[in-house]
Amino acid sequence: MNDRMKHPSLALVTSVMCGAALLTACGNDGSSSVGADGKKTVSVGVSGNVFDLSIRLAEEKGYFEKQNIKIKYVTLTAATGTSALQSGSVQFLNSSPTSFLAGLAKGLPELSVAHNGGGNPLGVVVSTAFAKKHGLTAKTPADKVAKALAGSTAGVSSANTKAEAGIFLKAHGVAPDKLKWVSLPSPAADKAALAKGDVDWFITSEPIPLQVQHEGDGVVVADQTKVPEWAYEQAGYGQAVVVKKSYAKTDAATVRGFATAVQQATTYLSAHPSDDKSVLAASRKTLPGVPDDVLSAAVEQVDWPKSAKQDDAGWKKTVAFVKNGIGAVPDAKVTSDNWTNTYLP
Repeated sequence: MNDRMKHPSLALVTSVMCGAALLTACGNDGSSSVGADGKKTVSVGVSGNVFDLSIRLAEEKGYFEKQNIKIKYVTLTAATGTSALQSGSVQFLNSSPTSFLAGLAKGLPELSVAHNGGGNPLGVVVSTAFAKKHGLTAKTPADKVAKALAGSTAGVSSANTKAEAGIFLKAHGVAPDKLKWVSLPSPAADKAALAKGDVDWFITSEPIPLQVQHEGDGVVVADQTKVPEWAYEQAGYGQAVVVKKSYAKTDAATVRGFATAVQQATTYLSAHPSDDKSVLAASRKTLPGVPDDVLSAAVEQVDWPKSAKQDDAGWKKTVAFVKNGIGAVPDAKVTSDNWTNTYLP
């Protein structure tokens, strides 16, 4: 639902999709391959953000191995994820609802087989100078934060996150059009602009805002714990495991095994603290180079479901948020033909 697929480490991804490395993991028809050990290797499209944790943890805990599945990760962007799935470069895509809905709007034969993370783990991080000037801290009430942002200069690297910032501001009586918005190419550019003083604050997906705070260059003054409009309860689903319908039919056993392993992981995440040994180990692989305290804080920003099952009410809520809340995918629509719990245990 936001620029969660624009992590700064993703810049070199586009060229990867056509590389020979991908062809070793899947056949020309997009099917997965079986090795001499009898385990099936599948390519999974991930985005380098905290929502990938359920898949990384499933591997860390051996849940995929128990399903005779091996994982090959392919890092993708919002722009390349759907095309990689359709071409067969990946068999599974860890997709944001916005990307999934956009694919459906184009008539693409995609199917969501599991819900593996809820909410919008966004952070509004202001510069230390701005925080000091306006008396803002991480504990400052949302209303005071919003009022302080009125008339400020904000950095954004996604139309979706700009819209979500607008939802927050309008909820507290602040007109978004009264701010100066600076469009930047990536969250990394947001961070650089904040450090230079070119913007007073920026909004993007975690863990970047928390990392800026960790480094002493800013203060995270709003997240989904303060902004209920971003949270799972109001915004709907936050992430989905998506496959091509044809793949679900031709390799149902693998889809079932994959979805089962992911649900085991989300169940584990929902029941264990973010600094749990296994969670932290998987988090380090999900977001390499990020300090442990930042990783733990970012993991806590996601509503990890006990069950990966989906329902019609949840998808209606998601469509409403994407279509009416942030103004993306104006012709978004989901029917029972686009999602299923068939492959879940």
